[in-house]
Amino acid sequence: MKSLHLSLTAIGLAALTLLSACQDKPEPVAGVPTPIIQNNQLRYPAGHPQLPLLVTTKAVTAKSIAVELPARIVWNEEKTQRIYAAFAGRVSRISADVGQSVSAGQVLAQLASPEFGAAQADTSRAQADATLASQALKRQRELFEAGVVARKDLEQAEAEASRAQAEVARAQARTSLYGSSTGVNMQLGLRSEISGVVVERNLNPGQEVRPDASTAPMFVVSDPSTLWVQIDAQEADVADLRPGAKVNLVLPSLAGQSFEATIKAVTDQIDPATRTIKIRAAVANPKRLLKSEMLAKVRYARQVGPGVEVPATAVFLRGNQHYVFVQSEAGMFAPRDVKVSFEGPKTVLIGEGLKEGEQVVSQNGLLLARELRLAQEAAHTTEHAKP
Repeated sequence: MKSLHLSLTAIGLAALTLLSACQDKPEPVAGVPTPIIQNNQLRYPAGHPQLPLLVTTKAVTAKSIAVELPARIVWNEEKTQRIYAAFAGRVSRISADVGQSVSAGQVLAQLASPEFGAAQADTSRAQADATLASQALKRQRELFEAGVVARKDLEQAEAEASRAQAEVARAQARTSLYGSSTGVNMQLGLRSEISGVVVERNLNPGQEVRPDASTAPMFVVSDPSTLWVQIDAQEADVADLRPGAKVNLVLPSLAGQSFEATIKAVTDQIDPATRTIKIRAAVANPKRLLKSEMLAKVRYARQVGPGVEVPATAVFLRGNQHYVFVQSEAGMFAPRDVKVSFEGPKTVLIGEGLKEGEQVVSQNGLLLARELRLAQEAAHTTEHAKP
């Protein structure tokens, strides 16, 4: 029985072997041809699947190049007032809120201030003293004309009257600066000196206010019809961004909408940490689409010297050396060292190493860099493997 079992097993294995031999063998899958390296150039065989990915762009002569700089929108400080309390007191009434339009001289809030009441009392006291001094001067003048008093007594009375009037002027100037020159009511009004919009409010009803403890203003009023743009520029931008120059202000938050801005001032100092220069521009905001502290981009055309322009995606950096891949003919690519004159976010100006009309790989150039490296490594391995 054991020999019979072994015979059946052998017959089964033979049948399986014969069945496998009778089946059609699968045809071998053709491999993807690899690029060939020739004199530091990569030659792709026709129909290679990577060829459609290697998009090329023609180098063109550039007279100017687009420059993009980071910027931030801020209030126009020439049309902005920050209102502080000059005396300590308690907020008794608030008459304006954020977003409200106000006119020059309008009271935004009222403080009950004993300190301001003391200043009002000083004014009333000074006025009373001035009245007494004026009456004393009148009597001394009559007595002098009658020959009763000496001239020095008259002159002393005149001096006293002048000092009293000066004290009245000083006291009135102090209280009238805050909206009150007569009477004592201890009510200090916080007034806007300009017409505009309340853009910030930092007080609440009943709040105690002290000038020496207040860091934030009680109110900020600004005219948003014109705003400032703070630009962080490089040293090379200063020649083009002079006062009066026009630039385009682009707002990513407004779907890339652009506005024309005018350069107003350029600082004379370079930030030692960032190596940037602060430049201020002004932009009209009639529809109030622009808001303070919005982030923006400033674009302008920089005049450049001789050179050709290529997309930034076409330029690579190896160590300290920039290079591009140039297409000399169909399927033939070679790396070439170039000298970059200007490197922007989207375009690069090539000063040396590339001519107008030459085709450079502008998309998927890293594929070429990888294939070139692999081909060079394979060639190096083959060379060392020879006996």
